[in-house]
Amino acid sequence: MQQISRMLMKLFQRARLEKPGQVDPRAAEFTLSLLIAMYDRSGTGYVKTRSAAAALISISGDTLLAKYRAFFQFYAVPDGKETLITRSALRSLLTDLNQIPAIVGEGCTLSCVEIAIHDCFHGVLNAAIVEEKFLSWLKSEPAVLLWLPTCYRLSATEMVSHQARCR
Repeated sequence: MQQISRMLMKLFQRARLEKPGQVDPRAAEFTLSLLIAMYDRSGTGYVKTRSAAAALISISGDTLLAKYRAFFQFYAVPDGKETLITRSALRSLLTDLNQIPAIVGEGCTLSCVEIAIHDCFHGVLNAAIVEEKFLSWLKSEPAVLLWLPTCYRLSATEMVSHQARCR
């Protein structure tokens, strides 16, 4: 928890320098509280770094494709010349990501995760998939992660301004 807290302090300190006046001074504290609520419900004082990274990636302002690639990098394993994501790693990723909507009572069941894994690996004979297959599956907007592109689209339209007046 202390390691994540220090990392968040540094992260938001840099963000405050880049965007003065736009970052709440308590952003690191609020974000840590959110991560604890999502990933340490039993109060152990321990949050997996990879889980915290997945949450931070998902709520970042980056593009969907950049987020998807980052997920792959954090959860995939090297296998010789390639980096692959296994069913087990995908299960971990989806379970971690499902803690985000679950915090507001919108999480899905474990069967949703298993169905998503089956869909992702449909027609795959190997025990793991390459990044291209993983990205292709995510771009199809699987139901288990539909909240992610929806939130991205909502945040992308926040800054849209039209020069029209309504009466």
